[in-house]
Amino acid sequence: MIAGHGTPDQSPARLFAFQHPQAFEKLIERLIDASISYLIRQIDAGVEVVQIFDSWAGVLPHQEFQKWSAAPIARIITALKAQRPEIPIIAFVRGADTQLPDLARTLQAAAYGLDTALDPNWAVAHTPPTTVLQGNLDPLALVAGGEALNKEIDAITRAFLGRPHIFNLGHGILQQTPIAHVETLIARVRRD
Repeated sequence: MIAGHGTPDQSPARLFAFQHPQAFEKLIERLIDASISYLIRQIDAGVEVVQIFDSWAGVLPHQEFQKWSAAPIARIITALKAQRPEIPIIAFVRGADTQLPDLARTLQAAAYGLDTALDPNWAVAHTPPTTVLQGNLDPLALVAGGEALNKEIDAITRAFLGRPHIFNLGHGILQQTPIAHVETLIARVRRD
């Protein structure tokens, strides 16, 4: 929205936030309102769970993370729970890593998505045992298939053994992913 295209470090948006804080705050307000409206329509159309994706959290310093990521997500969750309390909400805050324990205590989401970079053993050790975690298979392991895929599936299922977990990728499925590898993954997860 600010740069006109994605950037690895989100520097155009971050710089805009520093240089024009009131305008950026208005933009965030609009995004919060639009997200709430969009998710309510998704729920009314029949979805059984919604997921909030925040893809820039990992590049934000702590203060900006709280102001531009955690607080807006909290507001979205609060509004959704007020309007559609029966719908579970998953928060996927990409790159939040060490902020995850605080998010799990404060956001009140039904589950928290983990990106590929986060060690699942660390996530388990640093979140309450009742916290539902989702993720975090590397999409490239799914592309590779074979032993690499099996090794990653085993590591993830071991890490989350005995606690609530939604098996998923740590980010989106890649276009070049062979369907046979997806079928293998589904069969393994259902069997295990």
